[in-house]
Amino acid sequence: MSTPLEIDPSATAQPEAVLAGPGRIEGRSLGQIAWGRLKRDKVALAGGLFVVLLVLCAVLAPLIVGVLGHPPDEFHQELVDADLQTPIGPFGGASWDFLFGVEPINGRDIFSRVLYGSQISLLIAFLATVLSVVIGTTLGVVAGFFGGVVDSLISRAMDIFLAFPLLVFALALVGVIPDEAFGLSGDSLRIAVIVFIIGFFNWPYIGRIVRGQTLSLREREFVDAARSLGARNGYILRKELLPNLVAPILVYSTLLIPSNVLFEAALSYLGVGVQPPRATWGGMLSDAAKWYQTDPWFMLPPGLAIFVTVLAFNLFGDGLRDALDPRSR
Repeated sequence: MSTPLEIDPSATAQPEAVLAGPGRIEGRSLGQIAWGRLKRDKVALAGGLFVVLLVLCAVLAPLIVGVLGHPPDEFHQELVDADLQTPIGPFGGASWDFLFGVEPINGRDIFSRVLYGSQISLLIAFLATVLSVVIGTTLGVVAGFFGGVVDSLISRAMDIFLAFPLLVFALALVGVIPDEAFGLSGDSLRIAVIVFIIGFFNWPYIGRIVRGQTLSLREREFVDAARSLGARNGYILRKELLPNLVAPILVYSTLLIPSNVLFEAALSYLGVGVQPPRATWGGMLSDAAKWYQTDPWFMLPPGLAIFVTVLAFNLFGDGLRDALDPRSR
């Protein structure tokens, strides 16, 4: 007959010790869970790091150019062949002093102009995205929450804006901008007009997404609970719906920025964006198109800048979408 198992009462853990012990399981917020998923996506993380690096380069362009380059509008005609009007040497005359070479005819530093061009592209893309997000989120939430006639009017307005020939309108409007208006002039006026055109006419895209999410959220239990406690519509919109719309708004914003970068580059390429001598990626591509047979290198730096920027934003946006909504995979 076996001996009964004896348990030492002092070895048993008290409930208070279990609750306060090191093995306690701590909850994680939705933000911490999303960050954990995003860290596991190395491609998206690399895209996000490149986006941060690009923004820093744009902000610190004067300092970087002062160390590694030359003023973007400074001519170096001694580096250009007098007969062919092309840079002397391979790869556009690239060297330690001119990392990306120089432009034909005038010999301006391509590296410096690419850095300064990033300021224009990112500034317009970010401001236009903010304008689109503010308008689209506001109207999308109102349409989805109130429904009825309000929803019908806003939805028909979305259809009209989506059918609008945006590029043609931008070419027509930007091409007839006066020298001074609304207290602005020169490049500041053109940047403001381009931001308005891109941002104001692109809001229906995010507006439709927000409206659809709002239609789903307004039927959820927490909204009914807020109504039963006497909450007004304004409180429900601010405290219950908008916090739950942050994820889709954030994801779509990261995917809208590269589209705006491409749109600004297209306007500059067509000659109706920010005017020379101000450096822009689209303007540099337009100048390079005239020399692609004799100096094809000139087209490579601004083209790669646009390509890598758009790719980085898209990769980061896709990874952010998967991190915030794993069911979308």
